[in-house]
Amino acid sequence: MSTVVTRFAPSPTGFLHIGGARTALFNWLYARGRGGKFLLRIEDTDRARSTPEATDAILQGMAWLGLDHDGDVISQFERADRHAEVALQLLAEGKAYKCFATQDEIQAFRDKAKEEGKSTLYRSPWRDADAASHPDAQYVVRIKAPQDGTTVIRDEVQGDVKIANEQLDDMILLRSDGTPVYMLAVVVDDHDMGVTHVIRGDDHLNNAARQMMIYEAMGWDLPTYAHIPLIFGPDGKKLSKRHGATGAEEYQKMGYPAAGMRNYLARLGWSHGDDEFFTDAQAKEWFDLGGIGKSPARFDFKKLENICGQHIAASDDAALLHELVDFQHVIGVQPFDAATTELLRVGMYCLKERAKTFPELLEKAHFITASRPLQPDEKASKNLDDVSRGILKELTPQLQNASWTRDGLEAVTSSFAEAKEIKFGKMAGPLRAALAGRAVTPSVFDMMLVLGPDESIARLQDAAAD
Repeated sequence: MSTVVTRFAPSPTGFLHIGGARTALFNWLYARGRGGKFLLRIEDTDRARSTPEATDAILQGMAWLGLDHDGDVISQFERADRHAEVALQLLAEGKAYKCFATQDEIQAFRDKAKEEGKSTLYRSPWRDADAASHPDAQYVVRIKAPQDGTTVIRDEVQGDVKIANEQLDDMILLRSDGTPVYMLAVVVDDHDMGVTHVIRGDDHLNNAARQMMIYEAMGWDLPTYAHIPLIFGPDGKKLSKRHGATGAEEYQKMGYPAAGMRNYLARLGWSHGDDEFFTDAQAKEWFDLGGIGKSPARFDFKKLENICGQHIAASDDAALLHELVDFQHVIGVQPFDAATTELLRVGMYCLKERAKTFPELLEKAHFITASRPLQPDEKASKNLDDVSRGILKELTPQLQNASWTRDGLEAVTSSFAEAKEIKFGKMAGPLRAALAGRAVTPSVFDMMLVLGPDESIARLQDAAAD
């Protein structure tokens, strides 16, 4: 068995689209699960639209998603001489030819064919012309496409796709200025990089038949093709800005954890039984091309949030804190000081439950990140009326003498509530307001344990005195 080699080959003309991120993920999972290689090629032949900033955005998006690649990043543009070399080899072997037709002649051919109700697929008169008849003029190099029979794309997702060869034109390989076209560059790069599996969007499916001509003309082994359906929005239309964020970096800035994003994107068009939540290790073990559906997947923000919430809850506390710090850096927020960071680490166990994003986690952590005197929000302020302050004023001295453990704190508050003939719920609102300045928080006992006795008592005294 040869080593599996996959690749992700984005064009650096913008951010890393979420569809491209999923394509990269599928290639990464397929290679990593089989001990293979995952390569990265930047298809920067379109010099007018390719930018270094876009390349950086792609690399940053992949780094955030944890999609590490093997070897150096390959620039397609820098390999132009190699692409041209292949075209000239095909020309020398009679598998390609020089076409001297001008744009006006080609357009005239198409206009006439349209009038006569014939195919507008251009058939060059230079295909079988004697070299002696060649003029001293500019020319393009075209491959000699098969003119009869059928080309069959054996696709792991789409099945066998048949295309009549009479529908294939003599594709241009080299432009009149000698530069190679994208279709040639892709094939040469994939071959030279040893790519065994081409996993890409099904918008490239028709390209496969034309690219196969080059493989066959060169006598190269065909890769295994897997053309995956595109991602649609909830309305069944191609995912675009109108549906919300489409770039990977936008999801990072919205605070979705990378592990949750990987999990959700893997499930977007691929399935393993009824499994929804899984780890990277499971995804690598389970991922196969047969599990990819033929129909477009629909992006669902609620499912994304649900999966991300499960990953936050299951994450290692230290790793989660590290990713939280990275999130703050990405959104341009000052990092926490050492003391606050340590409290976040200590309290992470009660912060990560039911938080779906990092902004939600930080909101739960407000009791840690806020400093005295706390400014209660509107809802919390309603829990600090005169009666509530009276309760806090009486309870605080008893807490000062409590054993600062969950059992000790629960015992003191329970005894106090019983003595006052009130339910603990009557005390919980004021305690939340005093300790966090919020009405929705982790449990009051978790907050007190994380803050410690000195800070907790000080906050209760502040609230009782207002």
